[in-house]
Amino acid sequence: METTISRRNFLKVSALTGGGMLLSFSMFAETKDPMRVVESIFNPNAYITINSDGSIILLAPNPEIGQGVKTSLPMIIAEEMDVDWKKVIVQFAPTDSKFGRQTAGGSGSIRGRFEELRKVGATAREMLVNAAAETWKVSPSECSVSDGIVTHSSTGKNLSYGELAAKAALLDIPSEPILKDPKDFKILGTRVKDVDALKIVTGTPLYGIDTRREGMLFAMVSRAPAYGKTLESVDDSETLKVTGVRKVVKLSNSVAVLATSTWAAKKGRDALKIQWKATEKLENSSEHFSTFEEMLEKGATSPSRNDGDVDAAIQRSSKLLEASYEMPTLSHGQMEPLNFFADVRADKAVLFGPTQVPAAVRKEVSEQLGIPEDKIQIDLPRQGGGFGRKLMTDNGVEAALISAAAQSPVQVQWTREDDMQNDFYRPAEMYTYKAALSEDSLLAWHQSAVGIGRGVNGDSYVAGALTNYRSEGQGLHSNTPTGWWRAPGACTMAFAAEAFMDEVCTELKKDPVQFRLDIFEKAKQQPVGRIGYDPDKYKSVVELVAKMCDWGNTPLGVFRGISTWFSFGSYAAEVVDVKMVDGKPRVIKVYCAVHCGRLINLSGAENQVQGAIVDGICHAMFPKVTFVDGAVVEKNFNSYKFLKMADTPYEIEVKFVESGDAPTGLGEPALPPVAAALANAIFAATGKRIRKMPFAEQMV
Repeated sequence: METTISRRNFLKVSALTGGGMLLSFSMFAETKDPMRVVESIFNPNAYITINSDGSIILLAPNPEIGQGVKTSLPMIIAEEMDVDWKKVIVQFAPTDSKFGRQTAGGSGSIRGRFEELRKVGATAREMLVNAAAETWKVSPSECSVSDGIVTHSSTGKNLSYGELAAKAALLDIPSEPILKDPKDFKILGTRVKDVDALKIVTGTPLYGIDTRREGMLFAMVSRAPAYGKTLESVDDSETLKVTGVRKVVKLSNSVAVLATSTWAAKKGRDALKIQWKATEKLENSSEHFSTFEEMLEKGATSPSRNDGDVDAAIQRSSKLLEASYEMPTLSHGQMEPLNFFADVRADKAVLFGPTQVPAAVRKEVSEQLGIPEDKIQIDLPRQGGGFGRKLMTDNGVEAALISAAAQSPVQVQWTREDDMQNDFYRPAEMYTYKAALSEDSLLAWHQSAVGIGRGVNGDSYVAGALTNYRSEGQGLHSNTPTGWWRAPGACTMAFAAEAFMDEVCTELKKDPVQFRLDIFEKAKQQPVGRIGYDPDKYKSVVELVAKMCDWGNTPLGVFRGISTWFSFGSYAAEVVDVKMVDGKPRVIKVYCAVHCGRLINLSGAENQVQGAIVDGICHAMFPKVTFVDGAVVEKNFNSYKFLKMADTPYEIEVKFVESGDAPTGLGEPALPPVAAALANAIFAATGKRIRKMPFAEQMV
């Protein structure tokens, strides 16, 4: 059947064989305005398939690394479509420019796609209602829709979306679809279980590590054992004798062993005789921190922010409070070790594996192998964590290079030790703080920070609320690779700034809750320079968490600490309760209040907050990465210690500030405050200030 289909920049519609309807949303596919293309690259797009049997397939366009977007993004479309969620089938979208920014990072998946995905669903709903109205020869205003059924109000006639799909596919596309009133939402804000929950708990293959393809070989790679070393020579004679080993591939600074199983590949790799040579300085963690001290003592060339006259305030103060804080290098430690499948042919490639940036992987593979991007197919599995590690492209690109060299489909599997030794780490950092105090007030605040790699920049909420404020940051040049780690920047600065804030409150004998509320009020009423946050939203979470824990009425034997922070558009305030057990503080409960705009999936939101809190406590308490002559000391979880179930809080209570605002970030904002809240609670319990991570080493 030949049909004439309307076309808009916003939407394309196709009739499916068998009477269905395919809606292909592309916000910038046909525009000729280059600036519009740039703006739209961050806008969401989605496919909706409605089959004649009533089933609805929605595509989730962003990588799923445990943050729940494979469920929550389709929920937005389903809400505006007004369909029965039980009839929705969710699938991953392919990597394609029509879907806009297909990344997982910066807590941006929901906040970057919310409004446009609403329009996607509303457009589909309006077209289906119009199809029903045309069938009955009535006005669309006489029709209503619920759970994918369109009803004519006066006659009671009804038709399902499945019955209407073929006809709807032939109608004009509404240019301005009417969005639902949020008071009529039936899906958003409710508890919806993860679409992969059953598969996860039953061990159904979901992850890159589960990949099995015909003709595939398994590969393990020998990489430099220390930063600053490069490959000099390799002898693979013994490796090629190992049963199952098929090929050895030498790359620029690594050697891959390909075999019929991961075990054979590992045995073959162990048999390699490789000589590595030092071509750069082999660095040590101890030297990093001694250099930090020297840089902080010398000071930055110029401050990043300098309000008022900090030096004059210090001169007239009655007391100068000073403290330093240290944070070690950290690995990402995602539960699923890195892996990637690649099948590279002369003029095309198929890639499949865990990455937070599939388009970036495809682009780099194209550049290195000379294969056009449109000839490179890259699809995503569900991923066993990410936390920023998979914002780097190395695992996918490496697999493609190995497949191309070996002329074979290959799955590259990393061991835990490979992961730990070849990470892009959260950089070690050091902060110094000075607070000029009068008898009862904070006169000036000076923060100075230094870290490995990129310069440390950022401000606490004191900036804009205090007349005299100075911040400065520096970066130490290093060959240690650094990257983004959950809530980058905020995850370290929040600890230092909020632990120091507690020291200020203690010195001034001020209530930590009221003191913060007063700061936010000053920022609102008498702002100094730029205010980088909303004081009212900050106040809302501090007030809510104080109410949740009945601040000021601490139970006997319980010791409390509070902290708050703003990141990725969201606000979080947390109170940690500890008890002394066998002479050591034990976290018994964490209260957390969050302002993140409108909630999409309540259970998913709670899970994100609870997970961030446990993650934050874990990395404050136990792990660190130590470099000795460029090599990582802690290469597995026996030495890179994680929080155990027995050490997790007995309870985590989470509440959200009610808001009609568009959603803001949620995967990361609950992590930054918890370390300081814990340190402040430990001080309340023991009288000892914890200014250095990991805390466990300071509590011996």
